Amino acid sequence: MISSSFFSPTDVYNPSVFLFPLKPTLENYSLSFMRLGYWKTLGWTLLYTIGLTLIQILITSMAGYGFARFEFPFKRLLFGCVIITIVLPTHTVMLPLYQHFRNWDMLGLVSLFTGSKANLLSSETPMILMTLFGVGLRSGLFIYIFRQFFRGLPKEIEEAAFIDGAGMFYTYSRIMLVNAIPSVVTVTVFSMVWQYNDMFYSRLFSIPSSRNITFRLSTLSATVSFLDEVKDPMVAQLYVYAGVILVLLPILVIYLILQKYFMEGVERSGIVG
Repeated sequence: MISSSFFSPTDVYNPSVFLFPLKPTLENYSLSFMRLGYWKTLGWTLLYTIGLTLIQILITSMAGYGFARFEFPFKRLLFGCVIITIVLPTHTVMLPLYQHFRNWDMLGLVSLFTGSKANLLSSETPMILMTLFGVGLRSGLFIYIFRQFFRGLPKEIEEAAFIDGAGMFYTYSRIMLVNAIPSVVTVTVFSMVWQYNDMFYSRLFSIPSSRNITFRLSTLSATVSFLDEVKDPMVAQLYVYAGVILVLLPILVIYLILQKYFMEGVERSGIVG
C-alpha cells in the first residue's frame, strides 16, 4: 500500500512495475490531503478520540479499583457481567443499541418534560453516554486490566494512606492511580487506537461526517468522491491508498512514543497470553 501510494497512473498499467514506481509522484498525497481536509479533520478526530479516552480511563479505573479492593453485594455477578461484555460480539447487540438511542428516555423523564422520546442518533451523544456509564468501546476489557493491576498492588499502601487520614477517593486518585501508570498507559493506547479506528459504532449511530469529524468517515466519503470523479478505478485506488497512509500516521506516531510504557503495562496487568 505504501509503495502503491507513490505510483503514477502510468505505473499502474506498466507490467514491469511491481514494488518500486518508475515515475513516483506525490500527487496522490496532495489530492488526498485536500479531500480529507486533513488538519481540520485531524483536529476533530483527536478531540473526539482523546475526550472519549480520558472519560474511559477515569470510569474504568474506578470500576476496576472497586472490584479489586471492595466487597459489596453481587460483586461476582457484576464482574461476571463485565466479562460477558468482553466475550459477547458487539454485533449481537447492535439492534437493541440502535433502538435504545433512537427512542431514548431516561427513567421516563424525557417523555414527561418534552412529550416524546429523544432521538440521539446522528450525534456523538450515544458514544459519550456509553463511555460515561462504563459500557463504551471495550470498556469491559479495560475494567479487567485495572482490576488485575490493582489486585497486584500491596494493600499496605492503602492502609498507610488511611492511617494518615486519606479518604477513599483521595487514596484512589492520588496514590493508587499514580502507582497504576503502566496500566493507564496500556488502556490509553488501546482506547485511542480502537476509538480512532472504530467504524462499527460510528456507522451504527450515524455519527455525522458533514463536519469531517472523524477520519474513518471522511475517508469513506473521500473514497466515494475519488471513484465518482476518477473514472479509472485503478487510478482512484492510488488516491485511496495515499489517504489511508495519511490517516494511519498520527496513531502510529502516538504508539511509537508510548511503546515502552505500553509493553510494561501489558506485562504488569496480567493479560499476557
